[in-house]
Amino acid sequence: MPFIADRLSAIKPSPTIAVTQKAAELKAAGRDVIGLGAGEPDFDTPDNIKAAAKLALDNGATKYGPPAGTVELRKAIAAKFKRENSLDYTVDQITVGVGGKGVIFNAFMATINPGDEVIVPAPYWVSYPDIALMFGGVPKFVACPESAGFKLQAADLEAAITPKTKWLVLNSPSNPTGAAYSWDEMKALTDVLVKHPHVWIMSDDMYEHLVYDGFKFCTPAQVEPSLYERTLTMNGVSKAYAMTGWRVGYAAGPLPLIKAINMIQSQSVTHTATVSQAAAVEALNGTQDFIPKNQEVFKARRDLVVTLLNQCKGLTCRTPEGAFYVYPSCAGVIGKKTAEGKVINSDSDFATFLLESEGVAVVQGVAFGLSPYFRISYATSTEALQKACERIKRFCDSLT
Repeated sequence: MPFIADRLSAIKPSPTIAVTQKAAELKAAGRDVIGLGAGEPDFDTPDNIKAAAKLALDNGATKYGPPAGTVELRKAIAAKFKRENSLDYTVDQITVGVGGKGVIFNAFMATINPGDEVIVPAPYWVSYPDIALMFGGVPKFVACPESAGFKLQAADLEAAITPKTKWLVLNSPSNPTGAAYSWDEMKALTDVLVKHPHVWIMSDDMYEHLVYDGFKFCTPAQVEPSLYERTLTMNGVSKAYAMTGWRVGYAAGPLPLIKAINMIQSQSVTHTATVSQAAAVEALNGTQDFIPKNQEVFKARRDLVVTLLNQCKGLTCRTPEGAFYVYPSCAGVIGKKTAEGKVINSDSDFATFLLESEGVAVVQGVAFGLSPYFRISYATSTEALQKACERIKRFCDSLT
């Protein structure tokens, strides 16, 4: 349509949200569907956080606040960075966004000029490239094969950097693979980045607290302090605190960048809801006792799903270090036919035919930039995961 901006022709709706909506539509129509597409904990927001929100409402937290976020929340975020990541930020170096996606959107809008390159390791979270494209950026994908643990290698990073590179986006633990960088693996990357002072680092740490088997999380500015002045370290309360709908993301970085982000926010959404910010203060400052308990539940689910998927003909599944996703390969079923005679030519076909045949909704790997794989979110009940994996096995067994 002629009145729609040209920039929208370069992007597409979020595939993960589309899969979740499709599953919901089929359920509403009476289909027995198990949705494994949403990256959302099935746990409820902890009671102490909800109580803090209720108290805040009673105390009048219904008015406008500063675009950067309330001072109380930014103090809590600064304390979190110091306590957990050994990073020192002033309150003025912190911005609060409408979810992590809002932070990324603002940061790219504030910094990307047409033609600027954004290095995106693949597989990647679906929104990174589209948000870059929206502002004239050029996503530069770097394949991170399963043989490398789905992780960016130093030599490949070095080869991808050009004079036009503006950002490197790092997500650890990763959506969609769950892969996470150890200190030594992160140091290998930061050693490369030190040599290229024009490259900025966006560290998406949203799954920081969802790591397993004794894995130790680290973030780039912590590993290499000399990168502090060109790193935007971002996080949020959505995943670890089961607060996806509250829409609170945050980031810390150099003051000029944070000021630019806040200026944009002042002219767009103004700020995320003040009551959500009050809840986030309690999330960061209050008890953290539920986090290790939830970790144990997620770990058990991960182990169950990995075990059951590896029993499916034609599928193989790596055990990830963190997050709540697995990224199994469906290479072994490419070229096979369903009971209806349909040929599986891609991971998109696999996901489509699995949904049609067995009512299991997964996200095709092409959406994340690396095929032939698919993503499963195990942030749902153990019973649903068991049933879903049984259906996936039945579907794979039926292929010829």
